[in-house]
Amino acid sequence: MKTIWDKYAEVLVDYSTNVKKGDLVIIRSESDYAKDLIRAVYKRIVQKGGNALVRTPIGELTGIFLKNASDEQLDYIDPITKLEYEKADVFISIGAPLNTKSLARADVAKLARRGKATKHLSELLLSRAAKGDARWVVADVPTHALAQEAKMSFDEYSDFLFKSCYLDLDNPVDKLKELDEKQTNWANYLNNVKNIHIVGENTDITFNVEGRKWISCSGLNNYPDGEVFTSPVEDGINGEIYFDFPQNYRGNSATKVHLWIEKGKIVKFDAETGRDYLEAMFNMDEGSNGIGEIAIGTNDEIQDVTGNILFDEKIGGSIHMAVGASYPETGGKNVSGLHWDMIKGMKNGGKIFADGTLIYENGKFII
Repeated sequence: MKTIWDKYAEVLVDYSTNVKKGDLVIIRSESDYAKDLIRAVYKRIVQKGGNALVRTPIGELTGIFLKNASDEQLDYIDPITKLEYEKADVFISIGAPLNTKSLARADVAKLARRGKATKHLSELLLSRAAKGDARWVVADVPTHALAQEAKMSFDEYSDFLFKSCYLDLDNPVDKLKELDEKQTNWANYLNNVKNIHIVGENTDITFNVEGRKWISCSGLNNYPDGEVFTSPVEDGINGEIYFDFPQNYRGNSATKVHLWIEKGKIVKFDAETGRDYLEAMFNMDEGSNGIGEIAIGTNDEIQDVTGNILFDEKIGGSIHMAVGASYPETGGKNVSGLHWDMIKGMKNGGKIFADGTLIYENGKFII
């Protein structure tokens, strides 16, 4: 009889990344708390004929590094990691944080510098993925830290996570394919649209999306999933947008974030908390005050903010906009070490217009 971990592994290996015989697969996690899923994923890769390489350091090394590293060390990228990004066929990253606040007091200047240094690696992976030369997926296992962040018991959070991934169903892949069919219809409609106009609380913003590709996300890169997204034309974003949900990034957070954007660049911003952190991230590099993504969340199993962006950006009835790097497969060209997804609820009067036609209202597509 299959365990929940066997079922989880089959989705990640067979469906999300489609591991083939001879593939080099990097399994990465931040702690051995993910060992049950790592074992199941490793076993499934071997059964499929792939070659698995596990990278699981002990927890909180990043905090130690940031606290003690010199500028030279912050800028250093080791050649082994670089080679993995250049050569591996598949990357399976399993989140298992033991402390979601381990970087909350880290030096923001060092965080920004390290993000700038590692930018090339994320660019490389996204570029290879856009060409079909690499596949990747990010997933999580339940931990007490994630449960605490979500204000749930461990058992409650485990149930939430598995249901969000449809792992409570006999065949979660069937559900993911059903989701993809629905979302693909929306993406096909949006691919013929030139301008998106979003209105809501303290929000009136337009995005030029002409010539950009909208993509249905149904478990191939993120698990759980449920969104339709694109990267808008870099200088074609204008207006203001207010994010009512808390915005979390690398153990830090900002609340009531309000952005004003002109020709694709953030020209003014405000927040109730986290303003200094926002400023440091927006000044990380040349592209970190640009906009890399606009997306609509569609996973109705996720309804509340949990403090985990992998889940929160998929909230049914929400949108999110990423500050920083865009996705090459959509035609996006903004380059940055930052990709901060900021989430906005749309159920209370939010509207989306496509070339002047109302297509989304109060958290639901109406096309």
